[in-house]
Amino acid sequence: MSDKSDVRVGIDLGTSRSSITASNGKRHVIESYVGWPADMVARKVLKKDVLVGDEALENRSMLDLFRPLEEGLIKEGSSRDEAAVRELLRHLLVLAEVGPDNGHKVRAVVGVPAASLRVNKQSLRKAMSDLVDSLIIVSEPFAVAYGLEALLHTLIIDIGAGTADFCVMRGRLPTEEDQKTLTTAGDWLDEQLEMHVRERHPEASFSIHMVRDWKEKHSFVGEPKDEVKVVVPVRGKPTEIDVTEPMRLACESLMPPVVETMFDLLSRVDPEYQERVRNHVILAGGTAMIRGVDKYLEEALKELGGGKVRRVSDPVFAGSDGGLSIAIEAPDADWDLLKG
Repeated sequence: MSDKSDVRVGIDLGTSRSSITASNGKRHVIESYVGWPADMVARKVLKKDVLVGDEALENRSMLDLFRPLEEGLIKEGSSRDEAAVRELLRHLLVLAEVGPDNGHKVRAVVGVPAASLRVNKQSLRKAMSDLVDSLIIVSEPFAVAYGLEALLHTLIIDIGAGTADFCVMRGRLPTEEDQKTLTTAGDWLDEQLEMHVRERHPEASFSIHMVRDWKEKHSFVGEPKDEVKVVVPVRGKPTEIDVTEPMRLACESLMPPVVETMFDLLSRVDPEYQERVRNHVILAGGTAMIRGVDKYLEEALKELGGGKVRRVSDPVFAGSDGGLSIAIEAPDADWDLLKG
């Protein structure tokens, strides 16, 4: 039985964005960026030792900026990247008003890409020591499934910035065979979009941050609803360019590996249950919200006899909400104690 100071949290630690959902009712999402002032002038202007999230991104010209997760993994070999992960986690806990400073004992469930559970586990334990009291690390698609109570005859496809994660739920904890991870996801799409735009508009000047903004506002699969036009500097002059075809090419290039992996996992399901799973495919993650992805996958499923694909209603918090559900219901034996 938990005492009054015991707080549970679910954390979705993402390559692009990270979210937290706490049992005290707090929910927050931040950009997964951390920055330190680049020099004494920047420190004087910013009046802060470290910036996190949107604040770091907005002031990046004055910062040594770090995005410490790459393809869903904590970057290794850099003390600054390790410190950045701790700052991200600390900031999420502060936003949620939980932790030792608030007189709480914190039990945290953290979601990571399916294929990186073993690789990330030790790094995460190190990063979260002294921040929380006990920890459970789960795969991101499993956390989504648990929060939705989609635990039987379901396929979760969680496409984020760093990875696309797949998990078949069979009414029990998923095994390695039930899960797969691709690194062709949102960041890879950004690179494709940047390449296609530069090929068509070599005179245009733009950054990867601008490309990500275009993708988040205008991305689509299939026929475009409208032309996609953006304004960029051309020899210093703001100029409108058409990026409709580059956007379509980049977004649709993401789909074949997703379809191939979906088919592979479906083929491993017991034959008598395959139709049920095909009719219960759930999309989660920011990149999976690209317009037309659900219809594209339903069209692909016709090859196997048809199926139904739906999106989660809240892609921002589906992972952290699911993590909180696990944190509330997990038995004591499942927790990894980080503090005595």
